[in-house]
Amino acid sequence: MNARHRQDAIVRSLRRNGTSTVSELAEEVGASRRTVLRDIGALRDEGFVIHSEPGRGGGLQLDPQSVQATARLSVAEVFALLISVASMRAAGSLPFSGLADAGLAKIERALPSDKLRDLRRFLDCLYVGKLAPQVDISDMGALDPALLPAFETAFLDRLHIRFGYRDAKGSISSRTVEPQAMLILPPLWYLVAWDPQRDDFRHFRMDRISKPEIVEGTNFRRRHVPFEEHVRPVRDLSR
Repeated sequence: MNARHRQDAIVRSLRRNGTSTVSELAEEVGASRRTVLRDIGALRDEGFVIHSEPGRGGGLQLDPQSVQATARLSVAEVFALLISVASMRAAGSLPFSGLADAGLAKIERALPSDKLRDLRRFLDCLYVGKLAPQVDISDMGALDPALLPAFETAFLDRLHIRFGYRDAKGSISSRTVEPQAMLILPPLWYLVAWDPQRDDFRHFRMDRISKPEIVEGTNFRRRHVPFEEHVRPVRDLSR
């Protein structure tokens, strides 16, 4: 966990718990007490008012009035929220999906025009639809734990990703591709990639991918993804 993520986690913990000790925060974020104290100092420099109560039973408390009213979200973070909310809607009967959608709409309205343009580019790479009833999911397995962090980095930084892939017939092959988009057909997720060896797009079920690794120094360009007509952009599903 890098410094920014640690500090965000510390703020969330203090907001939710009211009071926490340095030791409790260190255990929660997986860092040393010294690192957490540095993070507390950095947060104070940013304007967060964090009170320290010495003695037994004391701890750290965050003054809620010091929390900035406008969240400083990156385009990638808003895109991640969009994926989560779109997945909730597509899954159907999950609680609070309507409230999550409303909250996300408020965040989108607050985005400056330059970030909104970047977000639209990301949205062109995200499609959500319904899985055809004839698709067999009896062999659906768990995702490789290394896949999501590797995919996120490769997708955002436009780097090739290499992995082993098991097709519907059980055959295993090694693939090195350009991750161009995501296709969400609950309960299945697909990586949509340009395969240089085949000079074409390929869809890979994420639960059939194993041993993913990023290929450093292999930047690629974004391509227009020719999705099937029955798959609609996520921005259309929310309106």
